[in-house]
Amino acid sequence: MSHLRPEEDSAKRSLRRGILTVRARLTADDARETEASLAARALELPELARARTVAAYVSMGSEPGTRALLDALHARGVRVLLPVLLADNDLDWGTYDGPDSLAPVRLGGRMTLLEPAGTRLGPEAVLGADAVLLPGLAVDGRGMRLGRGGGSYDRVLARLERAGADPALVVLLHDSEVVGHVPEEPHDRPVHAAVTPSGVHRFR
Repeated sequence: MSHLRPEEDSAKRSLRRGILTVRARLTADDARETEASLAARALELPELARARTVAAYVSMGSEPGTRALLDALHARGVRVLLPVLLADNDLDWGTYDGPDSLAPVRLGGRMTLLEPAGTRLGPEAVLGADAVLLPGLAVDGRGMRLGRGGGSYDRVLARLERAGADPALVVLLHDSEVVGHVPEEPHDRPVHAAVTPSGVHRFR
């Protein structure tokens, strides 16, 4: 449930719409370049260099690509957890064991997600992650992240907070998606860093 005032809620929707419109204009070449640059930048992060377990996600559609990064982390011997969307929008987790370990899952005619095909580890599995890579549409200078509005990662962040877990929280974005202000709700938590193709932005 949203606790934003109507004008803030409208600002959030408007920002979300604008970013999705820009993303929809990106070409396949743009996407390939972004994916390669993001992987290179993210792999330079000390938080990922030290991590034994990373909770990540498989990018879909016009999201900045994560597949190259997933493969690089897996090749390093990092345990990579990927989300499995539950009926209530919460996230279960499974392990990434390379491209062949992903299975397409159709979501009510809306879109197809790629999810880990192996054993389900339970929603609490994320508590063992040293770093959590979050999808997002924008981040501001305080580290406040604009999500897609489904609330799945709000639950993940709340679960981490309740357990006293403190992994590095990193959002992966296009360069233009580091913005001046993201309207926040009382439950929103800032991320620690954003990685874009041109560099790393830190907020902690």
